[in-house]
Amino acid sequence: MATQSFVQAIAEAEQIIRSAPHAQTEQDLAEGLDYLAGSIKASLHLAWAYERDFPFFVASTGPYAKLGLDNPDTLYFHAYVRDDAEYVVTGRRGTTADLSFQVLNGDYSPARSPDSLTAFDDRDIEIAADGSYELRFGPPGTDTGPNRFALAPGSAMLIAREVSSDWDAERPGEIRIHRADTLGSAPPPATVEKMTRRYDVAGRILLTRLRTFLAFPQWHYLDLPVNTMTEPRLTPGGLATQYSSVGHYDLDDDQVMVITVPACADAPYHGFQLGSLWYVSLDYINHQTSLTADQARVDPDGRIRYVVSERDPGLANWVERTGHRRGFLQFRWQRLARDLKADDGPTVEVMPFDALPQRLPHHDRQRVTPQEWADRISARQTAVARRMLG
Repeated sequence: MATQSFVQAIAEAEQIIRSAPHAQTEQDLAEGLDYLAGSIKASLHLAWAYERDFPFFVASTGPYAKLGLDNPDTLYFHAYVRDDAEYVVTGRRGTTADLSFQVLNGDYSPARSPDSLTAFDDRDIEIAADGSYELRFGPPGTDTGPNRFALAPGSAMLIAREVSSDWDAERPGEIRIHRADTLGSAPPPATVEKMTRRYDVAGRILLTRLRTFLAFPQWHYLDLPVNTMTEPRLTPGGLATQYSSVGHYDLDDDQVMVITVPACADAPYHGFQLGSLWYVSLDYINHQTSLTADQARVDPDGRIRYVVSERDPGLANWVERTGHRRGFLQFRWQRLARDLKADDGPTVEVMPFDALPQRLPHHDRQRVTPQEWADRISARQTAVARRMLG
């Protein structure tokens, strides 16, 4: 059977989910099985998208196929490439806070992250007055002139990211890719042998995906002291203008974590999110589990104070744990024109829930009514539905 290897991979993948060290409760397992469903879908999608001669952009992750502590504010796209061919990327710049491109020399594995060979944002390219652009990626020697970039030996994947800070006002752009010498022709017809190989590849993608991103947090998060966050640092993986601060939390339901960070005028995009121990975002559609600087309420002293809590404090900057006693914390600053320093980063304080009114600066200014909160959630649901279909 053509699908036999993929069926076996799914069974093995379920065992990986069930045996994960943190899968201790019914909610943990239910979320793990949901994560597995998204990973199955994504693995099939990725296996069928492996078309280096007739490439197309696919969504790398999204709300129903999550991966690698996915950023709720980002649309991720990637296409497979080969280092001896020339590719043309055309598009139209949207109104998002950031648009960036990156070339990797492979994919993630349980043992290593791929190297970033090229990374830049749209400040490095020429864009026409109507927002249109054309980029060319090819072997070294073909990268002379504007909007031309070299594909270094080993180049295997081109990634594009569109990042929104204001979900309501900003709109994604358009993006397409083709290989320069195959446009106007067609790939050979499918064969049973090729489809069988793709099912086998999909199974291997599935298992690698799960093993990699269960190991990944140990590399970057879990060795840090609990309930702390790092100073801002260049994000591992070679993103040219992104800094991040990371941590992990462990809180009782009668505790809250207050994270204070300066509002950064030098970062067009500044976002914060929580993640589960499956190393994916929490439900950011129906709950406020993330906030950008545009979505957050800034205090009069120029600081943003996020309140990470299971219980509802009735505050605008409440970041919902949604039943997750433990999880990951992540800040990202993007499109920076300067290096961030320690005092640009977050400070963390854990306190009893009942102490918030006395210990949270500008507490009364942060208050929201139940109807105002419902309006915030409604706006998230509407904005995500619009953005994901854009």
